[in-house]
Amino acid sequence: MTTGPDALIAHEGSRADRALAAEVLGHLDAQIDSARSLLEVVLEQGAAIRARDVHTVVRMAGILRGEMGRRQLLEEERSRLLMRSGERLGVAAEAVTLTRLCTLMDDTGAERASARSAELLGLLHELQRVHSCNQALMQIELGFLDHLMGMLSLDGVNGYDTHGSSKSITRSRPQGALHVLDLRA
Repeated sequence: MTTGPDALIAHEGSRADRALAAEVLGHLDAQIDSARSLLEVVLEQGAAIRARDVHTVVRMAGILRGEMGRRQLLEEERSRLLMRSGERLGVAAEAVTLTRLCTLMDDTGAERASARSAELLGLLHELQRVHSCNQALMQIELGFLDHLMGMLSLDGVNGYDTHGSSKSITRSRPQGALHVLDLRA
């Protein structure tokens, strides 16, 4: 058994690698939990949009905002982990990859990190897909609402402008006609 300074440095490096690996795995778990939570929120928000349940849509938007704040903290933690990993690997934080991180882990830890990373990537892709669908649905609903407001004859009725001032509402109609379906290209 070697007891010289090189062996002591190697032992300390190994202990630091195990601690860093545990932090990376814990961070991946926190990221997965956050992504699952976000996915639940956007799925519920999508159902509320389809049901035209305005109160739930607004409530889910508030929950989504809170979860995004939590994600910001996770991203800051991720940056710190990448910096520490980069120092240990001798590369810039931006150059740290999962493959490089796995060199600091034992085989079991590397397999767990790879599996968690793949799960996180899948969750984030699904989250992006559902959120994009929700945005498209909201655009459709808002377009329909604008159409309905245009159909109402509000000309001359008092309402509020964007500054909160009461004034007469007049909406311009193209060529003075009312189009239920505008089929012009």
